[in-house]
Amino acid sequence: MVTSPRQSSLLTRQRARSAWLFLAPMLIVLAAVAGWPLLRTIYFSFTDASLADLEARRWVGFANYFSVLQMPSGRVIHEGLLADPVWWRAVWNTVRFAVISVTCETVLGMIVALALNAEFRGRGIVRAAILIPWAIPTIVSAKMWQWMLNDQFGIINDALLRLGLISTKVAWTASADTAMVAILIVDIWKTTPFMALLILAALQMLPQEIYEVARLDGVSPWKVFWKVTLPLVRPALMVAVIFRGLDALRIFDLIYVLTPNNVHTKSMSVFARENLFEFDKFAYGSAASTLLFVILALSTMLVLRFGRVRLDKEY
Repeated sequence: MVTSPRQSSLLTRQRARSAWLFLAPMLIVLAAVAGWPLLRTIYFSFTDASLADLEARRWVGFANYFSVLQMPSGRVIHEGLLADPVWWRAVWNTVRFAVISVTCETVLGMIVALALNAEFRGRGIVRAAILIPWAIPTIVSAKMWQWMLNDQFGIINDALLRLGLISTKVAWTASADTAMVAILIVDIWKTTPFMALLILAALQMLPQEIYEVARLDGVSPWKVFWKVTLPLVRPALMVAVIFRGLDALRIFDLIYVLTPNNVHTKSMSVFARENLFEFDKFAYGSAASTLLFVILALSTMLVLRFGRVRLDKEY
């Protein structure tokens, strides 16, 4: 049966309407639980709202972001989030954490996925076991590693002392030199299985005929990986990097549990939370949350643009 262009266009419109109809409940719920709080946060960032009395607020414009004050002595003072060195330190901590963690998790996830994609006895059990760190709630993982990294009775220090790798006990989460390293170790341990799972799903979809031809032609496994495997899984890999990068940029719970009030590890989310609730600077914390949202949005667009990722395609 041959359909005319008019019938095909009508069928396309009907499918589009059906798709929007099915998506409508989800979009309504998403707007209620995410869109409205986001708009309220953006609005509060342009006021002087206090958590003690949100109703007694005044519009202050961009004062929470940047303002210039002229002192009676003639001295000019720059205030606001963009002039706050603590905020910029939090931005640097977050970006550094995100870049290092996502890079390590992508490389290790690829290695694990390639290993799990091979044929061997007990592969199903190994695949299930490798997901255990990712399945454990982040708070539980953080508390577990907090005990293990304790400088007095932690098992990490005890093992390293017995192996002769260190001479004295190390305060892993309290020292400025090791706090970020400790957080990265915990995050990489927990999230590498997530990357491995997504990459493994992409590997499972690759046609095996390509590898059979390469094997018959005598192509080395390393060249097959760079010329065949990596280009084919790149779209799915970039999507995984986007999801993991967004999660890393808004890191909160792991840092808050392991290293509270540590300026060397404070992330943008921790900074926003402190100002919102602990310092009673609700408007200032709202401005920090708004900038965090802007950074997340810009990061996503940059990765989509330069990574050439199409989210409307099937991989």
